[in-house]
Amino acid sequence: MPSPNTAVSGTSPPTHTPARTTPPAPTLTKSKRPAPQRRRPALRVPRSVRRAAGPVGLLAVWFLASSTGVLPESVLASPVDVVQRAVDLSGTGELPQAIAASGRRAAIGFLIGAAVALALSLTAGLFRLGEDVIDASMGMFRAIPWVGLIPLFIVWFGIDETPKIALVALGVTYPLYFNIYGGIRSADAQLIEAGRMVGLGRIGLIRYVILPSALPGALVGLRYALSTAWLALVFAEQVNADAGIGYLMSNAQQYFQTDVIVLCLAVYAVLGLLCDFAVRLLSRRLLTWRASFDGEGA
Repeated sequence: MPSPNTAVSGTSPPTHTPARTTPPAPTLTKSKRPAPQRRRPALRVPRSVRRAAGPVGLLAVWFLASSTGVLPESVLASPVDVVQRAVDLSGTGELPQAIAASGRRAAIGFLIGAAVALALSLTAGLFRLGEDVIDASMGMFRAIPWVGLIPLFIVWFGIDETPKIALVALGVTYPLYFNIYGGIRSADAQLIEAGRMVGLGRIGLIRYVILPSALPGALVGLRYALSTAWLALVFAEQVNADAGIGYLMSNAQQYFQTDVIVLCLAVYAVLGLLCDFAVRLLSRRLLTWRASFDGEGA
């Protein structure tokens, strides 16, 4: 009988494996992160200042060219002379009376043209028969230069106020008509179908779907129409006018008064700019429901 200390044949004595010793975990030292630097807020120039930078820059260039003699006074008067002439004409009352006369013509012509354009665009936009009858004719008349109709208007209406107002009304009609008509016809068909599904009739669709869809285009047409009204008035008041801004320009042309001519042009520009600003404010109020792209960047 083998002793416990003797090894059995065919077997090897058990080997003892040394126990694994895990190295100690390294101690983590907290690294100090640099404190984030505060960025200085970028200097942002107000948009009103940026908008005024262009006109102010042009005035500065004009003033420098006039004061240095690069731009002779016989070609174009200096801004100082134009401002002085504006003060003189305002003191005598000629400039306010001219602005009032031109504003009255522009307002009456605009109202007539807007009423005609609204009636025609609604008829052509809402009814197929109206489109067939009106739209082709408006496209044909649009190709005729409306300034070239002044001699014909004088033959028809004489040399009184009527041809001037008619020319303004004609110039206003086209941009309003085509923008309103295009806005009506660009209404989303899915919105119209959804309105029918909720039970809207024809009047309800026109009031709640079609006309709101046409409103952005109508406001764009309104901006064009107002600028066209003043442009038409420039041409209209050059023909047999006895009052108005164009009347002052005609008299200044005969006596080569460039300061008065530039002043009248500046008055036209300021009046058109005020009308455009009023339409912008109206658009912001009426189109608050419409999400639009407002540009990128500062």
